[in-house]
Amino acid sequence: MRSRIFVKLMFVFLLVIGVTAITLQLTVHKVWERTLREQIERNLKQKTLMFAYRVEADRQHSLADIAAQEGQAAGARATVIDPTGKVLADSEVDPSTMENQRHRKEFASALAGQLGVDERSGQSLALGVPFLYVAVPVSGGAVRLAYPLPEMEITDHPLAVALFWGSLTAFVFAVLVAAVVAQYVGRRLQRIVNFAERVAGGDLTARIASTSGDEIGQVASALDKTTRGVEESYARVQNSQRELETLLNSMQDAVIAVDVDGRVQWANRGMHRLLLRAPRLNAPLIDSVRDPDFLAAIQEAARDQIVTSARSNTIAPGRIFDVTAAPMPGGGAVAVLRDLTETERMEKSRRDFIANVSHELRTPLTSIQGYTETLLDSPIADNHVRDFLEIIRKNAARMSRLTEDLLTLARVESGEHRFDIERVSTEELLQDALESFREVARSYGVELVIENSVPAGNVNADREAIHQIFSNLIENALKYAASGKKVILGARAAANSVEFYVRDFGPGISSEHLPRLFERFYRVDKARSRESGGTGLGLAIAKHIVLAHEGKIRAESELNHGSTFLFTLTVSEPDFS
Repeated sequence: MRSRIFVKLMFVFLLVIGVTAITLQLTVHKVWERTLREQIERNLKQKTLMFAYRVEADRQHSLADIAAQEGQAAGARATVIDPTGKVLADSEVDPSTMENQRHRKEFASALAGQLGVDERSGQSLALGVPFLYVAVPVSGGAVRLAYPLPEMEITDHPLAVALFWGSLTAFVFAVLVAAVVAQYVGRRLQRIVNFAERVAGGDLTARIASTSGDEIGQVASALDKTTRGVEESYARVQNSQRELETLLNSMQDAVIAVDVDGRVQWANRGMHRLLLRAPRLNAPLIDSVRDPDFLAAIQEAARDQIVTSARSNTIAPGRIFDVTAAPMPGGGAVAVLRDLTETERMEKSRRDFIANVSHELRTPLTSIQGYTETLLDSPIADNHVRDFLEIIRKNAARMSRLTEDLLTLARVESGEHRFDIERVSTEELLQDALESFREVARSYGVELVIENSVPAGNVNADREAIHQIFSNLIENALKYAASGKKVILGARAAANSVEFYVRDFGPGISSEHLPRLFERFYRVDKARSRESGGTGLGLAIAKHIVLAHEGKIRAESELNHGSTFLFTLTVSEPDFS
């Protein structure tokens, strides 16, 4: 890591040094050249003015001597011309060999009475080098000094050398700084990397201390703080998991969880006790449990993300389980198996007891009814005796109806009653109910009508069983809602089913009674129910018949707004068209 940091820092330093060197070459060097050129020009003008003054004032030396002396003193070439441009003296070339200088730019300005300056490259026929020319007017002509520009390049060379060595020194220093900084930064980053590797390996107790306030120190502090938070959160999760495991292991129900691939993720002790071979973690569930209903419930819950229920009787020999499977947030499902063996045994005993008692009561009740009716048909002088016999007959009749309803309910609950499921028209079921109870409704002063709310269609049902449902619902409507003067029968389309209903316009039922209406022996108005001769089992029988048809039954009601009892039957065709 340190080598990589060193290379990166070295690259950055080289880039900075390179940019700096180029900037110096493009800016400082040019400024230096311009400043040097301006200084040379300024000095040359001063020396040319001094040269002109001496030519004006010195009468002891010849023009050739003056030109030679001034040119040597100035380090430049000195020239004197007359007003016609003829060269009178030159410090380096024989004047007789030189051409007329009148048209030279600097001399043209000087002969016009002004200081003339010109720079020409390769124009000197004598020396073949570029010169900077400065000419000043004098009495009887003009004087000129020519400074060779290559001299300026010679002066500029040390600057370029100084820049080169300065850049090289900066480069060497940058290498040393990069090495030191890379070593320091690399050591700090390596500590962070080692810390991160420990945390990634599961060691949440790892800590990294940083006293520096720079970015690397802030990163180290943030990672250390994050690790502390993760450790605390992980500890809380572990505690919650242990509490959950303790809770689940203390349950009598068996619990098992699987992932999206159907592999066992967890099972409590109840599940271990239930199976002959304990389920192995990360092994397919089918290796431990082969019950198709149980497996189908878990697959459906995981696939459709819905809570699914099922009944299983092959997981353990001779035992019955209620299976509830629910989807898990991360995928997969969890299933709870509740042992219903004892409950089912007790329920069967209860049903058998009720059926046996009801069956045994039928004969004596029939005898009581028969003898009572015989006595009532005989002439009885005492009216009190006749009243007592009438009471006996009514209660015997009521007990007879109760035993019949108990037998019917016991047979439906136990599954002994076999329903003859066939394809039946919805209109036919409604018409049968109407014809059977039309006259009864008239005796109550109630109009019984069919509401055409669904097109003709077919459902899967047992005619007699559905007729019994309508019988119970219509009788209740006539007994408790006769004040509404109307009872409506109807049917309407639902999802893959037809929903039948019986609606009355009586006093209605309070909302607190609705959830318990279909319980056996539950009565909203107990006194009125006894007066009407009801057994309290009619709605319970209707409920179990509907459940046997794989339908649902419910009630809707509000006080003073009547009541509606609804039940569904599956359609025998895909749609109602």
